[in-house]
Amino acid sequence: MDILSIVGLVLAAVAIILGAILKGAGVHALLSAAAFMIVVVGTVAAICVQTPLEVMKRALVLFPWVLRPPAHEPARVIKKIIEWSNIARRQGLLGLEPQLDAETDPFLRKGLQLVVDGGEPDAIRSTLELEMHAVEAADTRAAKVFEGMGVYSPTLGIIGAVLGLMAVMQNLNDPSKLGHGIAAAFTATVYGIGMANLFFLPVANKLKVAVQARTHLYELQVEGLIAIAQGENPRIIEGRLLGFLH
Repeated sequence: MDILSIVGLVLAAVAIILGAILKGAGVHALLSAAAFMIVVVGTVAAICVQTPLEVMKRALVLFPWVLRPPAHEPARVIKKIIEWSNIARRQGLLGLEPQLDAETDPFLRKGLQLVVDGGEPDAIRSTLELEMHAVEAADTRAAKVFEGMGVYSPTLGIIGAVLGLMAVMQNLNDPSKLGHGIAAAFTATVYGIGMANLFFLPVANKLKVAVQARTHLYELQVEGLIAIAQGENPRIIEGRLLGFLH
C-alpha cells in the first residue's frame, strides 16, 4: 500500500472542504448536481471519445497502482540472477531449465527460456527489449488517459460556470437569487480545476512513475540474462547489476 498516495488524497479532500469552511462558503457550496453532471460526466464523455477501448481497459487495470503499485524488488532479482549465473557456470545453460517452472515473473521467465534455448545474446536482447518497449508504450498511453481527463475537466468547469452565469442573467429581475446563482455557477469551476490538479494529473504522473520503475527493473533483468548467456563471471555480473540500484 502506498501511504503517500493515501495521505495525498486525504489532504486534498481536507484542503478543499476546510478551505470552503474557512472562506465562509460552507460545505454545502461544494455540493452541486449540475456541476457534477457538467464536469465529471462531461470529462468522462470527452475521454471516451478520445480513447480507444483497449487503452481505456488498460487504464482501469492500472488505476489501482496509485494505491498499490506493483512490487519492484531489484535486490531480490539480482540475487536470483547471480544464483542462475553460478548454476550456468557449473552445469551449463541447460542446468537452468528446472528454474523455469519456479519463475513467476512472465518477462523474466521468457528471458530465461531464451537463454536456456541457447539463443544468441543479440537476439535475446532484441527480443526482450522489443517486448519491454511495447509494454512500456502501452502502459504509458493508459496513464495518459488520466492526464487527458486533467486537461478536459478545467475547461468543462469553465463551461459549467458560464452556463450558471447564463441562468443568473435570466433572473436579474430577482436580486435575491443573484448571490446564490453566482456562487453555484463557480462551483463547477472548483470541480473542474480541483479534480484536475488534485486527482487526475497526480494520478497520471503516479502511474507514469510506476511504469518507469517497472521498465527499469526489466532493463536490469535483460542485462543480467545477457550476461549469463555470454558466460560472464558471477562477480562481474553482480557488480554491473548493483549499479541499477542507484
